[in-house]
Amino acid sequence: MPPSPCTELLLIASMPKPKVPPASSGNADDIEAAFYDALQSGDIEKLMACWGDEDDIVCVHPGGARLVGPAAIRATFDGMFSNGTIRAQPIKVRKVETMSASVHSVLERIEVLTEEGPRHAYVIATNVYHKTAQGWRMVAHHASPGTPREMQEVSETPTVLH
Repeated sequence: MPPSPCTELLLIASMPKPKVPPASSGNADDIEAAFYDALQSGDIEKLMACWGDEDDIVCVHPGGARLVGPAAIRATFDGMFSNGTIRAQPIKVRKVETMSASVHSVLERIEVLTEEGPRHAYVIATNVYHKTAQGWRMVAHHASPGTPREMQEVSETPTVLH
């Protein structure tokens, strides 16, 4: 006996959605831009398309637990998006790049709504990208709370050129 139309709809609805390809798979910078765009638009499909498919991808939100795997990461961002979009903007990025990996140290400015109106909070994040068969994908995002004072970088610069 063939399944009823209601049963077919339930089966289709319970099937996992295919991953939407990221806006661009050209390089790690393109995936990072797609990640922040997805945060600002609250688009979970576009956001998850930036992530690798590996079971051991990792995400740590400020003050949060270590989330391991696509399902845990998706569930947390789904919960965050239920409260609205995340207005995160990378304002300073430092990179270490190789042929198949790219590590970005990012200073993020986050717009948060308070009773007094919009305010800015700051986050220091590390985004790690790996070149896969599908192109560049995020494999780790680790964010820590920051302050406006931390927006001032401390770095060693040579005083004499050789």
